[in-house]
Parts: sequence; C-alpha cells; structure tokens
Amino acid sequence: MKGFFTAGPTDDGDAVTGHYYEVASPDPARAQVWIYPAALSYAPGEVLVLHAMSSAPEATLTITRDGAHPEVMLKTRLATRFAPTPFAASESGCDWPEVLRLAIPDDWQSGVYRLKVAIPGHASEGMFVLRAQSPQAKILMLLTTGTWCAYNDWGGSNHYQGLTGPAQGDFAAHVSLLRPWATGFVAWPDGAPRIPHASALLTKPRYPHMDYARARGISKKYASSGWAAFERPFALWCEGQGIALDYATQHDLHRNRGALDGYDRVLIVGHDEYWTWQMRDHLEGWLDRGGQLARFAGNFFWQTRLSDDLATQTCFKTTAEVADPLAHTDRITSYWDHPAIGRPAAATMGLTGAAGVYAGWSRCAAHGSGGFAIYRPAHWALRGTGLGYGDVLGAAAKIFAYEVDGIDYTMHHGLPFAAKDVGLQGDLTIVGLSPATALSHHTGPHDRDRFIGAGDAEDLALRIYGGITPEAVARAAQGNGCMAEYRRGKGAVFNAASCEWVAGLIERERAVEHVTRNILLGDWA
Repeated sequence: MKGFFTAGPTDDGDAVTGHYYEVASPDPARAQVWIYPAALSYAPGEVLVLHAMSSAPEATLTITRDGAHPEVMLKTRLATRFAPTPFAASESGCDWPEVLRLAIPDDWQSGVYRLKVAIPGHASEGMFVLRAQSPQAKILMLLTTGTWCAYNDWGGSNHYQGLTGPAQGDFAAHVSLLRPWATGFVAWPDGAPRIPHASALLTKPRYPHMDYARARGISKKYASSGWAAFERPFALWCEGQGIALDYATQHDLHRNRGALDGYDRVLIVGHDEYWTWQMRDHLEGWLDRGGQLARFAGNFFWQTRLSDDLATQTCFKTTAEVADPLAHTDRITSYWDHPAIGRPAAATMGLTGAAGVYAGWSRCAAHGSGGFAIYRPAHWALRGTGLGYGDVLGAAAKIFAYEVDGIDYTMHHGLPFAAKDVGLQGDLTIVGLSPATALSHHTGPHDRDRFIGAGDAEDLALRIYGGITPEAVARAAQGNGCMAEYRRGKGAVFNAASCEWVAGLIERERAVEHVTRNILLGDWA
C-alpha cells in the first residue's frame, strides 16, 4: 500500500470488496502530520479550535477559503508533537492535542475552508465550514455532511466497512467527526474517475474509481461523498455564473430550527443519503412556511441520530432491528420507509431512495440513456431548453447516474402520476424519469457482481415490502428516478433527484445548465 494506507484484518486484496484505509502511523519517527477541527462548522466571531499530531515539533498551517480562486486567509506555524491514534478513532475520535485557537474574523466570508498542514516529507488536509451570521446571499447551499460522515473511512471504519465486531471486520454503527477526512474528501485527486461506469455486457462488472483508489493509496469512497466530489464543482459552476451562495451543514440544521430562515432558496447537491429526524423537522417547517428547496441530489434513504455535541453519528442500518437500542421506536436508524418509522421519505422530498436507487453503474440500469426522459416539457423548469416530449435531458454527461430517488407511479394518457399511498403530503408533478434498480442482474458466475449483487434488493424487500419473495424483490428492483416538483405547505421542492446532476455542469451541457439556472434563479410558477 502507498502512503499511510493499511489493510484491515478481513481485507481480501480486492479493490472493490477489500478493506483498506488511511490511518496515522504508530511510528513516531515516520514523517507525518494530520489535523481536524473540533467542530464541523463555525460562524464569524466564534473560536476555531484545531487538533493535530505530527512527528515534527513544528508544522506549517495554511487556511484557504476554497473556490475558483482560492483565497489564503492565514498562514502560520504550529507547535506540534506526536500522539498515538486510538484503535477506535473512527468511532470515538482521535483525541489529539489542541494546536490552535483562533477567533474567526468578522470579515471572513461564508464558505468551505481548507486546512493544509505540512512538514518535510508529508502534508495532509482538513476543512471546516463557515456559516454566515445572517444571510448574505439569497441561496444557501446546505452541505450533505451526514453523508460525508457516513463515508469517511479515515482510521478504518465508516458505515460501510470497519474494524468492529469479533473479527474486526464489521461496519461501524457510530462514526466520529473528531478525526481527519480521508484523502479525496477535501480535494479531488488528479485524473480521478467519477463513479458511473457501464461495464461490457456479459462480463463481470468493473468499478474503475475503486481500482484507481487502491492503485494510488486513497480512499475508495473518494467518489461517493465529500465536499470535493459533488458540492465543490457545483459551487464553482455557481461562482462562474455569478450566483452567490452562503453555506451551512446538515449538522447546523439539526441543532437550529431557524438555520434556513432568511433564505429565498436552499440548495442541496450530490449524495444526500443520511438525515436525522430533527433535520427533517426543521426542513419541513421552513418549507411549510414558504421556503423553496432546489435539490440536485439523490438517495434520500437512512435515518441517523447525532450525539448532543454533534460529533458522533449513529446508524445501525441493516442490523438496526437487533442492535439499535431504539429499535422499537420511530427513531430506529433504518430506512426512512421502514414501517416502524412511519415517516415515508416522500413526505419531505416528494421522492424516495427506496424506489430503485442505482443507475449507470455495475449491472444496475448501466446501459440506460444516462439522462431524464422528459414527459412534461411545458413545465417552467424546462423553459428555454427547446426540449420536447420524449427527449432526454443530460444524456451526454450522464447526469442520471450513481444513485437516484423516485416514486411509484401510474401512467395515464402518456403522462406519469404519483401512485396513491406513497407518503406524499402535497402535490407531485413528475417532469421526467428514467428506470433505476437495486438489483445487479447477471446471467451466470462469469458476470455476477461481487459488490452490489442481489443483496440491496433483497434487503429492501425484507424490510419494506414484507419478505424476500420474488414479488417483493421485483418491487424493490423495478424502480426509477425522477425530476419532479413537490408542493407542500406554502413551499416547494424541485427535486432533480440524481447524485450525478453536477456532471452536466462539469461537462457544460447546455440544456442541463439552462435547467439549473431556471431552478436556482427563476420564478417557480
């Protein structure tokens, strides 16, 4: 392994299924330096607290506000020392020494701030979010920090793989913010592939982003979540369009009922999988008072819980019925559409991640169009695009990809309508949709997927549709993803529900850019 990567006890050596991760070295003589902030976000005037460890007595710290033209805000020297890293750092934090306290100046602008620490022979990066004291822009980008936390595998554990259990090979139900971000979460690796990849038919599915990660010694989750994967390229596009943004985190929304107040619109981008009950409450309250949510993101799926200090996220996922202490309550950390929760995902977003999820990779709708088939071209979101009924939006850039949200629907005179009893609390207008599936199909051992397979479809069938029967598995597997307008209360959600919408902005696909501007800047009527 390169860099500071190591293999877990259950690692099988495979780039896709193997358990390999980045962690500090226990050798005090090895050149290394690592950093993390004491909190995920701050406001001007608050005290930024940084923790670090290093093999050197001094390190250089550079704090930069990220953007198209990164602005260096501070460059200084830190006194540092070596400190051991607990085995369970991913779950309970690194507990490294405090190295800096800084009152954040009032003139620092809301944004994502990168922390780079360097010594001879090694450098690493962290980040924190600076929210505005009061709205400075009309649009707030709400960063998907619940999903960032779930995927960060620095130290060996996240909500997917880990060092827990008897064989030290189980995923972690609890993950801590008090550790570094894995390489790729703060800054995108040079030449790194995005996730969507359609393998040749009748061959074993491939995952080039994971092959890339293992070969270069970086996190295989670099393309799944984090600032660099989705929100950053979207923010850079907004900056190039002259669209001003303020920034806040889902963690801010969790603790502050009024976190969205004062904004005309809120923007969510990319991979938006993990939410707490309180986040949903506070978002719904803002929507019902008249807020407008522009969501260019997919996979609204899991309920989580946060510790009182917001530093630890909990999600028992597929083990929740037996392992979660709150398994017999509506706060069980399982799918939002789990019957025990009684709060369908569609009630908040108009759509759900349980309607198919995967598109454009593995053997999951991998050879589809890559875009949204348009059914209502007269909708205001499509004004000026020239698209008509049956046209496809975003196929060139493959914006309909990775993970998507959809809804059960019926067709009437060539138009899709949301089915009855899907959990909506308002009117849903489906503008476009394409197929998605939780089942990676195969014809035999030669093309069986070792990563997704049938497990996701079977788990959805078991927990939502009553059992692993052919009918229930088919219901989980035969899904879709949608572009849809959802009206609830006095407000609205425009849900362009695909993680990879941002690919259309990266590739500068004209119609995708036009629709994005309509949704961010236009009149929602």
